[in-house]
Amino acid sequence: MDVRVGVSADTAASLVVRPVRAKERARWRELMDAHHYLGFRPIVGESLWYVATREEQWVALLGWGAAALKCSVRDAWIGWSPSLRFRRLPLIANNVRFLVLPEGHRPNLASQVLALNLRRLSPDWERYYGHPILLAETFVDAARFRGTCYRAAGWEPLGLTRGFAKRNRGYLRHGHPKQVWVRPLDPQARYLLQAPLLPPLPSSRKEHLWMVDMNRLPLEGEGGLIEMLRTLVDPRQPRGVRHPLVTVVAIAVCAALAGARSFNAVAEWAKDLSRDTLRRLGSRRWKPPSEPTLRRVLQKLDADRLDAEIGRWLLLQCAPRLRGQGLSVDGKTLRGAHDGGQAPPHLLSAILHQEGIVVAQRAVEEKTNEIPELPRLLAPLPLEDAVITGDALHTQQATARYVVEEKKADYLFTVKDNQSTLKQDIADLHLESFPPSAHHRR
Repeated sequence: MDVRVGVSADTAASLVVRPVRAKERARWRELMDAHHYLGFRPIVGESLWYVATREEQWVALLGWGAAALKCSVRDAWIGWSPSLRFRRLPLIANNVRFLVLPEGHRPNLASQVLALNLRRLSPDWERYYGHPILLAETFVDAARFRGTCYRAAGWEPLGLTRGFAKRNRGYLRHGHPKQVWVRPLDPQARYLLQAPLLPPLPSSRKEHLWMVDMNRLPLEGEGGLIEMLRTLVDPRQPRGVRHPLVTVVAIAVCAALAGARSFNAVAEWAKDLSRDTLRRLGSRRWKPPSEPTLRRVLQKLDADRLDAEIGRWLLLQCAPRLRGQGLSVDGKTLRGAHDGGQAPPHLLSAILHQEGIVVAQRAVEEKTNEIPELPRLLAPLPLEDAVITGDALHTQQATARYVVEEKKADYLFTVKDNQSTLKQDIADLHLESFPPSAHHRR
């Protein structure tokens, strides 16, 4: 994918910023070594090389690499702890090289190239390395440059470095402090970098659309997740237990709400937890449980009770936001989740539209269907002024009356051709000219 923008009003030429192709890397290195005042040096860690072209002519080069391990003004601006910095540093990229080639000089070109590069930097990084970039940083030699192009591209100056450079395992004072510039690539970049629990990260992948930030939900104290989980019965023998049941389940819940969809993903998410966060989750150790431990413990639990308890707890946290929000009622048959000769289980779930959280769930017995189960599913939920959505199966007069009269909610159901009388009645009402109103429920 190329990103294009007009260079100026008096020319039809366009500017393209794209990653360097494998066969172009030697040329990129030669030009950088010949024209940049620092020359070319291998870029440390994860890196991306870019070229800006105008009508296939190379006009600028950019190199991105790993963020500085330590930078006092940047670290103070973010507000993270040393342990968090160590784990979240991959979410920052450093613009280690930026070169406008001699034949490419034109007013405003540098700031335009920077702006175009930043638009695609995080998606490209995720494509190559599997994670987004939240913050871009760079270091400008104030004795040589004023950082005008960075300022024009929306970067923010934070202050000066202390004049040290990393050499092997130590630091060497070079006596040339540089100005630190940063540019958030997400509006919540600072919060995401310093949050105790790794929140859902911005992503272009569809599977990351429905996630919950556990930093905004209570963990400890009355009504917290830990208090709720203490009611669970540990199925393991006490001897040899290293990780409390509360810790194992709390990690699994938090990771799932943050987007983890497998035991491996839960274990990977847990590796980012600090010792203090593990302590808050009830752990007596400074390392999280391994993937086999998570798998064994969770598979031994009473899944139905755990699902009900977590659903009720999540509902209490989300209840203040239910007014005016959507709650989907959806039934799914779990293919393959049964023994031979048995019918696969069918579950009816109530799911918050925005968060994608299942707040209630019931098994539909083989001799019945979803219609009589829906009132039982919604009975314990505080749904006043919420909007219940469902497919055509639930377009029933009794269901509609229950939602409106008993739960004091609204509904949005589908009407298909097999309900011809109802469909014609709706057509006769000419609802396209009917203004929606809380005082007129249908």
